[in-house]
Order: sequence, then structure tokens, then C-alpha cells
Amino acid sequence: MSFIEPQVDLLVRQGHPYRKLLAIINFSELCKPLHSLYKDFGRPGYHVESGFAALVLQWLEDLSDRELERFLQENTAGKYFCGFSLMEKTPDHSYFSELRKRIGTAKLAELFNLLGEKLKEKGIISNVFTFVDASQMISKAALWEERDKAIAEGIEKLNNMVVDKFAADKQARFGCKGKKNYWFGYKRHLGACMKHGLITKVAVTPANVTDGKGLKHICPKEGMVIGDKAYCVKEAQRTMKVHGCHSGAILKNNMKQKDFKKDVFLTRLRMPFENIFSKMDKKVRYRGQAKAQFQGFMQALTFNFKRLIAINAPPLFA
Repeated sequence: MSFIEPQVDLLVRQGHPYRKLLAIINFSELCKPLHSLYKDFGRPGYHVESGFAALVLQWLEDLSDRELERFLQENTAGKYFCGFSLMEKTPDHSYFSELRKRIGTAKLAELFNLLGEKLKEKGIISNVFTFVDASQMISKAALWEERDKAIAEGIEKLNNMVVDKFAADKQARFGCKGKKNYWFGYKRHLGACMKHGLITKVAVTPANVTDGKGLKHICPKEGMVIGDKAYCVKEAQRTMKVHGCHSGAILKNNMKQKDFKKDVFLTRLRMPFENIFSKMDKKVRYRGQAKAQFQGFMQALTFNFKRLIAINAPPLFA
């Protein structure tokens, strides 16, 4: 028995978010930094654009590798988004881990920066006002086994001086937000343009790196930097000055220059953008700072994609 295979795009409704995103983002153009990773000879495999689109879906839908494999097998809109036909075989779970290794953090950074350049060309982002903040990325909720190992070796306290000897993730560290909110893992530093709330810079550091020290990784080259009290310290202020930025950091109550009315205004200005972190998973999926940075880039990219749909952005690669 023979039949005509229906075109997959005919089975996806016109107003589907995947259609809207594909109208804004041309993955063939966006993935140009990745083309050098593959050769033109040998057995043909999956197109890198399809593979990267699948990784985007993974973070859009919060899927594991095995869940992503099944999603592409069963979801028509997912097939359409990644450029697969209705009956075409889709990748298995092992493909996605190999693709992440091949892309690596450095290449993903090129891709993230390419998207940023296109957003600037279209006037969607600027450096006039930049929101900066940091949040936790938890590697492991409890370290009882590691603590027991340390005690067995005569070490009474498990801290940042010795934790790398016992933890599976050697680069993760203990961090603290406030006075009581401790965690083990990394810290995500973000810079976002306050025009549309799009993330312009992202950096992942060990959790013990303070917000003020991490600012050097995400500080823009101009404009005003809007930050909370963690950015009023000398190191952060120096970083802003070196980058040619004006400080919009909220001052601590005991500072002589404190202007309560101004800081109330800055607090209200910051509030709409603080929900950026609520959209991101706080758990680290991978071990090591480089892989955590990869996660940070993917989360930032998918967040931006959702925002571009919400603001009805024009095609970026037209």
C-alpha cells in the first residue's frame, strides 16, 4: 500500500509559537558559527541547524535528552520546528550530548553574540539602561556524603578551601545570598537591556564570587547600570567607571551619599526585570564551570526567543 506523506507544516496551526519564532529567527543564518564543526564528506548526518533547534526546544520545553528524543518522535510541531519531515527519523538521546560537546561553550558564545549584533542592528536592544543581577545555580542540594569523607580525613569543616577534594564537581563552590541563604554550585550573572527586557550578557562563576566581582563579565561599554546594593561596593563602581558607565546602583542605608527618594525610584525601575530569574531553572544540569556556562547561554537564548515572540519582533536576518 502506498500513500502520499502530508507536509508537516500543514499540520501545525498558523498561530503556533514555533511558527512565530521561525519567522523571527533564521536558524541557518544563526548557526553559521557552527558550520565549521562539520565536514562535507562522509556519511551524511543531521543538519547542525536541526540539531541546534532541537537543543533550543529542550530548554523551551524543559526536557531531558531522553524526553527530547521522544518529543521529536511524537510532536508534529517539534518536527516542523527542527526541519524534519513527518516520517523522517529523528535523533536519539545520545546525539544531543555529542552535539553539546561538539558545539562547546566558546562556539555557543559566538552564536549568542551574533544574535546580540542582529538585535542591535534592528534597534531592539541598546546600552542606554542595563539591568544587572545575579542568582544561584545549585549543583547539589546536600553534601552529607562529602562531609562524611572530610570528617574521615580529620577535616572538621567542609568549606570552599577543601570542598574540591571531596565534591564530584571540582569547580563548584559554596555561595551565600544575604545572611542565611547558602547553596553549593555556581552563580549566574546577567545583564539585560531595559528597553524590552532582553538578556545581553551572561556569565557563570563559582558561587563564592560576589556580585560586585562578577560585574566585570557582564558590564556594558556605555550607559547606566541599574543594580541593587551588591553593586554599590568599590570594586563594582570601579568596573563601571573603567567601562565608561554611569552607576545606577542602590546605595546601602549607612552610606553618606544615600538618597532615599532616588533609590526608591531605582528600586521601582528594577522591579519589572527581576522576574527574569524566575523563568530560569536554578539547578545545574552538568558538572564543571564550562558546562554550567553552556547552560547559562542556552537559558538566556531561549528566554530571549520567548521575549522576541512576546514583543512581535521583526525578522532578524532579513
